[in-house]
Amino acid sequence: MLRICYFEAFEEEAAELRRFHPDEIEARYTPATIQEEGAVTPPAPIISIRTQSLIPESWLPSLEAVLSRSTGYDHLLWIRKSPFPGIQLGHLPVYCARAVAEQALALWMSLLRRLPEQQRSFNRFHRDGLTGREAGGRRLAVIGVGRIGIEVVRLGRALGMEVVGSDLIEKYPEVFYAGAAEALRGADVVVSAMNLTEANRGYFSRERLSGCAPGAVFINVSRGELSPATVLLGLLKEGRLGGVGLDVYNEESTLAVALRAGNSLVAAGEEVRSILEMKDRADVILTPHNAFNTVEAVERKSSQSVEQLLHYREHGRFLWPVPD
Repeated sequence: MLRICYFEAFEEEAAELRRFHPDEIEARYTPATIQEEGAVTPPAPIISIRTQSLIPESWLPSLEAVLSRSTGYDHLLWIRKSPFPGIQLGHLPVYCARAVAEQALALWMSLLRRLPEQQRSFNRFHRDGLTGREAGGRRLAVIGVGRIGIEVVRLGRALGMEVVGSDLIEKYPEVFYAGAAEALRGADVVVSAMNLTEANRGYFSRERLSGCAPGAVFINVSRGELSPATVLLGLLKEGRLGGVGLDVYNEESTLAVALRAGNSLVAAGEEVRSILEMKDRADVILTPHNAFNTVEAVERKSSQSVEQLLHYREHGRFLWPVPD
């Protein structure tokens, strides 16, 4: 009998996975990451994770396959370079593009309209300092125009924004493309929808973001490693950025596990300290890597996870393997 353990399966997701799961495949579900679980050996020859679990190298000899229930797969690539490159690796590239794009939209509109400050002002019912900005006619730079990025482009256009995309592969003919520097120049809103690679860590540097319009809003719904928190905090303090919305974080595994456990992060590194400082700012919205989390996307994610597993059982490989 095929056996799999689903890590990082929050309550709603676990319920959907159980609904789709065939009885002939033995499955275990836990909301914990691998490091929170603390197991010495893998609980099953096939494991499924999201992006916060850190797979111990000592587990590799006992693993047949790893399925990441995420669009991104950068956190699995190291296995290809390990002494066990034959472990089958899969991901879910098509389940949540619209959900993530809509979260990006919710973040930039909330920041343009100063929604956190509006909420804080309710008890006094004052409107001083709450004047926001409309999206129509403003310049939106979408950096990374893949499945998620193209949905962001379409949403921006629906709002009447001037939308510019930037990507190494210009595959959507309806998108006006430009180089990253040109796309960012004068941008009022920037959305990061890029894949993470070893070459683009720290991509949104002080120099790159300094080309945006004064008071621009920066949104990251792709990977936290692309936008160092120290850079974002510095630009907010200087007034160069007018708002930051993040659903993903640099050093997210450390941050998420510690916050869930209620542990002190006083001794954490500068990146984590910068995130915690941003948390209390009225011009920042932080969400817990939750952009994918809609009823529709969770249903697609669960059904496609099981589809991946059934394909693996029949063919010895995943339907959507991690690319080489």
